[in-house]
Amino acid sequence: MNRRKFIKSSLVISAGGVALGAGFLSIEGTSPDELTIAKAFKALDTLTATNLETLGEWDLYQIFSHCAQSIEYSMSGFPQHKSPFFKETAGHIAFSLFAAKGRMTHSLSEPIPGAPALAAGENVLLALARLKNSMSEFSNYTAELAPHFAYGKLTKLQYEQAHVMHLYNHLTEIRARN
Repeated sequence: MNRRKFIKSSLVISAGGVALGAGFLSIEGTSPDELTIAKAFKALDTLTATNLETLGEWDLYQIFSHCAQSIEYSMSGFPQHKSPFFKETAGHIAFSLFAAKGRMTHSLSEPIPGAPALAAGENVLLALARLKNSMSEFSNYTAELAPHFAYGKLTKLQYEQAHVMHLYNHLTEIRARN
């Protein structure tokens, strides 16, 4: 691990229990019934009036767009998938562990396999609006959901939990500027 990543990881880990009022957006493990789109909307609503910055490799536009992509792909289909064997074994186990803990950890600068690259420096408000729109569309979606590229087939409730944990994991790299 290089020095820059070590320092960033240390900052995020040391801020793990710090709330927004102290500058960091950090959401600890949550019970499954707390992992809802409605709760995520409330978390996002606190961001609109705040001057934010990121601690990771991605800027705010990339983070919000990436989270929106994931939600959109759950309805339209992911561009690339892990093998069926992976999804039935490691993927299934990973999702089960995340769901049991009420939080997810994953590489926060790794794009969705096969998804278009997300340019840095684009309009953050448009990306945040896209994310909120995708969350609303997901909430109202009644057709069959597409299999997750790594976790495989998920119920709507499981997908909702996955989307919220995914968003909350990315929010750990965002803080309010002083």
